[in-house]
Amino acid sequence: MRISVARTVALLAASTTALAIAACSPPEKESAASNSDAAKAVSVSDFGGLDKLVAAAKDEGQLNVIALPPDWANYGEIIKAFTTKYGIKVNSAQPDASSQDEINAANQLKGQATAPDVFDLGGAVASANTSLFAPYKVATWDDIPAALKDANGTWVNDYGGYMSIGYDASKVPAPQSVADLLKPEFKGKVALNGDPTQAGAAFSGVAMAALGNGGSADDITKGVDFFKQLKQAGNFLPVDPTATTVESGQTPVVIDWDYLNVAQGAKLQGKMDWKTVVPANAVVGSYYVQAISKDAPHPAAARLWQEFLYSDEGQNLWLGGGARPVRADAMVKAGTIDQAAYGKLPTTSGEPVFLTDAQTTKAKESLAANWAKAVG
Repeated sequence: MRISVARTVALLAASTTALAIAACSPPEKESAASNSDAAKAVSVSDFGGLDKLVAAAKDEGQLNVIALPPDWANYGEIIKAFTTKYGIKVNSAQPDASSQDEINAANQLKGQATAPDVFDLGGAVASANTSLFAPYKVATWDDIPAALKDANGTWVNDYGGYMSIGYDASKVPAPQSVADLLKPEFKGKVALNGDPTQAGAAFSGVAMAALGNGGSADDITKGVDFFKQLKQAGNFLPVDPTATTVESGQTPVVIDWDYLNVAQGAKLQGKMDWKTVVPANAVVGSYYVQAISKDAPHPAAARLWQEFLYSDEGQNLWLGGGARPVRADAMVKAGTIDQAAYGKLPTTSGEPVFLTDAQTTKAKESLAANWAKAVG
C-alpha cells in the first residue's frame, strides 16, 4: 500500500533522504542506458538544451513508472499531461506498490526494458538505496531549498504536505488543536490512517499528537499517551479509514496527510462538508522526492520527466492535487503559482517539523514498544 511504513514513514528533514518514482515499461527495446550519453547527463545542458532532451526522449518513446496511484497527489493528471505534452507513452506498473517494491523491481529487472526509469520513495527506503540513483539537476534547481535536495542532485524533494485532521463538519465541531479530539463531541469518531508501527501516515499522526501535547520530535511518547487517552475516552475509532468509510459516515474524523484529506473533500463536494485543518503548533511535514535510476532503460525520458515535474506546470499539477510543491515559495515570488489552488491549502500556525532519520528511528522504536499497550 502507498501508505506503508516502507513508503511513507520518513518525515523528511534537511538531513532526511526521500526520493522519487519508479517504473516499468514494455519489452520492445533493450536497455542501453549504461552505454548512452543520456545516462551520463547531469543537467539539460549536457543534451545541448531542452529541445534536444525532448528529441532524445521522444526517440526512446516511453517511460517506465511504478507505484504511482492515479488519485495520489494528482499523479493521474500528471502522467496524462506529460504524455499529451511530449507524446511519450508512460507505462505505469503496480500503482499500489510500496517503496521497497520499487527497489525490488529495479534490482530484479536490471538490464531489461521493463526496469524502472524513475523512483518515488519515502525516506526510509530511499536513504538505504542511494547507490541506485543517477545524479541530475533540473533547470529549476536553484529554486529548490538546499535542505530539500542532495547537493549533487542524486535525490530531490518534490511534493508533500502536513499531517492534518479531516472531519465531517455536519457531525463534529471544527477542531483547532489535537486536544480538541478528546472532547465528548468526538466520541467514537476519530480514526487514524493505519497502524503507526506499519503505516507512515499513522506514524506521523502520532508525531503530530506528540507536538500538540507538549512533546517533541525527539520524544513522541506524549503522542502515544494522547491516543491512550483518546481510547479511554471512547473517542478513538479502530477503523482503517478509506474513501468508502468517509463517504458512508463510518469515519467522520480522519487523521491523515492534508493533501489526502483535501482531495477527499473535493471528491465529496455536494455530498458532504468534509473539511481539513492542520492543528496549531503541531505541524508535522513530509516530502516525497524524485530520483532517476542509474540503470534506467529510458535515460533521456527519465530526465525529461524530472524536468517536467519541477517545471511550473508540473509543480502546479501537484498543487492541483492538494500537495505542496517544493518550489512553492519561489513560484509565489515569481507569480507563477496557481493562486486558486494555493489558496485552497489548509492554513498552518507554527514552525513545521520534519523528523530527522535519527528522530524517526527513535520514534519507531518507541512505537514498537508502547503502541499496542496503549491502544490494544
